[in-house]
Amino acid sequence: MSGNLIESTPSAYGYPLLIKGLFTTSLANRPQQEIVSANGSRYTLADLYGRVGQLAGALESLGVRPGDTVGVMDWDTTRYLEAYFAVPMMGAVLHTINVRLPLEQLLYTIEHAEDKVVLVNSDFLPLLEAIKGRISTVDKYVLLSDVNERPATSLPIDAEYEELLTKGMPDYVFPELDENTRATTFYTTGTTGLPKGVYFSHRQIVLHTLGALLAFSTPGSGQRFHRDDVYMPLTPMFHVHAWGIPYMATFMGVKQVYPGRYLPDVLARLIRDEQVTFSHCVPTVLHMILNSEAARDVDLSHWKVVIGGSALPRGLAKAALDRGIDIFEGYGLSETAPILSLAQLAPEMAARDEDARLDVLTRTGQPISLVEMHIVDEEMRDLPHDGKTAGEIVVRAPWLTQGYFKDSTHSEQLWRGGYLHTGDIGYIDAQGYLQITDRIKDVIKTGGEWISSLEIEDIISQHPAVSEAAVIGIPDEKWGERPLALVVLKEGQGSEITSDDITAHVRTYVDKGLISTWAVPESVQFVDAIEKTSVGKIDKKLLRSKYGPQPIS
Repeated sequence: MSGNLIESTPSAYGYPLLIKGLFTTSLANRPQQEIVSANGSRYTLADLYGRVGQLAGALESLGVRPGDTVGVMDWDTTRYLEAYFAVPMMGAVLHTINVRLPLEQLLYTIEHAEDKVVLVNSDFLPLLEAIKGRISTVDKYVLLSDVNERPATSLPIDAEYEELLTKGMPDYVFPELDENTRATTFYTTGTTGLPKGVYFSHRQIVLHTLGALLAFSTPGSGQRFHRDDVYMPLTPMFHVHAWGIPYMATFMGVKQVYPGRYLPDVLARLIRDEQVTFSHCVPTVLHMILNSEAARDVDLSHWKVVIGGSALPRGLAKAALDRGIDIFEGYGLSETAPILSLAQLAPEMAARDEDARLDVLTRTGQPISLVEMHIVDEEMRDLPHDGKTAGEIVVRAPWLTQGYFKDSTHSEQLWRGGYLHTGDIGYIDAQGYLQITDRIKDVIKTGGEWISSLEIEDIISQHPAVSEAAVIGIPDEKWGERPLALVVLKEGQGSEITSDDITAHVRTYVDKGLISTWAVPESVQFVDAIEKTSVGKIDKKLLRSKYGPQPIS
């Protein structure tokens, strides 16, 4: 690469994009901003920075050095927020351990990431106790606890978190790092084989913070995140940096509320008492809150919620709007840090009726700043943005993982052709709004057509008796595959609704010319619950195994 490169004065400072720089403005302008825990404890942004320094010094006293990996197993707490900053700022790598993985996959990720120190909440001690004899990389364990009494455990605990912090100094001097230093790592959920490790540099996290904040702040009203908001994460902090939003909240200096474990009564209380105005979650968490007795009388009209992780069903979106929630969808992957697009209303859309607005808010949205997004065919040829021609979504952006950790084969597959392949199928309309129609592996191929399982789920969710739905393809000798609908009914509806009622509801969309007749489910099964992955997505691999043809024994 050649060009007219700028010359730098020898004494000029080439400002690197480092995570510690996210503190600069908020500490100068809002040092007294509150950060709140579910147990009622509070401290300021200035206190946070001091505790980040203490944690870095304490980890150093345990032998953590630049390049080492520190794992964390915790709920959504201020301790996790402190680790988000302290570990990468000292030059180490933060591994946000997925505590919901099966034990063998949990062990694999700890070993594969080469965790040297693990910070573990007392609730997760049994997980590590079950595999402790097989963990070879971890030298030290630090206990995280919300009670004063130390729990009995066979795990060799080297320190308790708050006691450990006393060994560090608030004025810890963080090193000047190269902005391309690896800052974080975490693992995909392993629905297709072993979990794969993704990783992100300081530069990528800072650019994701800036790019996403620019998108969030663009609308004149609605679907916004700004400095007067009160933020509470409802996405596990082990999952894709909680969508990177704790970094954005700290950068802006907004009030932050950390709920710990997701208990409906606690969440409802925090939303009410702390006047929470901005959150993000998967559809199942929002579904839980809306159906919680504790939240029944809580005013939610000031609450903005970004939905991601899986498609936002229209029925759930309608229920949220009925409660006054400013609901909208976002899209991204573990591999993309994660935000790629947001479903925000353009100014001329605000006056539309509710159905027209729902059409936009339940889409996957427009690409945010610095995201280059294409819909391509199998030969990587661009497809038209006509709102109907679907292809695979491929992307480029400055914050995408550059590969899978220690896995060159899958890394090349991920980046074939110089674009990151999402594995999602979708289309883009003339206004640039993306709509995911399915995962490549979840498309139902029937009668020579490709049917979107997500579209059928969305239609079924709009039946007034339906609480939740999942649709999978079941092998069929004549047609290749046929859709099977798994339906959870709302309480009190079990004896009144039949499978014919569900298929008749879907057929009304066929009659309107909105979907193909092939999309009408071959059969409907009513179930008590629909299995989810460790991050709250519908686990279609498990559903296909459970409800599909069984092997002959």
